[in-house]
Amino acid sequence: MARSVVDLYAIDAPKTPKTTYSASVTGGGTSVNSIPNEVFMDFDMRSESAEQLAKLDGKLLAILDAAVAGENAARSTRFGKVSYEAKLIGERPAGRTDPNTDIVRLTQAAVAAAGFTPTHEASSTDSNVPMSLGIPAVTIGSGGTGGRAHALDEWIDVEKAASVKGMQVGLAALLATAGVD
Repeated sequence: MARSVVDLYAIDAPKTPKTTYSASVTGGGTSVNSIPNEVFMDFDMRSESAEQLAKLDGKLLAILDAAVAGENAARSTRFGKVSYEAKLIGERPAGRTDPNTDIVRLTQAAVAAAGFTPTHEASSTDSNVPMSLGIPAVTIGSGGTGGRAHALDEWIDVEKAASVKGMQVGLAALLATAGVD
């Protein structure tokens, strides 16, 4: 298991298209001085590119194959071989919305009209599914502030004025995209 994590972290993921990975959760066994009958690892892999994500997935599976083969070669398999089962536990497919589409331009205008500075970033959001299907989609902020995303101490300030301002941006973008003046 440890060899798999080390080998994964030896992969130099492309910066463009942005591709990231982590060995997020590991565990197994029942005590410190016994051979575990089962171990597990959860890997998180993301990319702006479906092609790069598939390449990374293939590399991870090759790493797992090699780690299992190495463990079976290094130890007695008299009571059974080490094996693994890969399971997909979640998927946010890669996608992108062309910045020249109406939904992007109109949302950007709504964001700017509210006094915010529009930015374009790739992220793992609910917009990933429609974008992966070729349906233009955007994700906008709440208007408030926050920090430490995905950490145990992640936070968001839901102060009313800032939150209402953020909701106004969403409503304005929605109405503009629907063609309401």
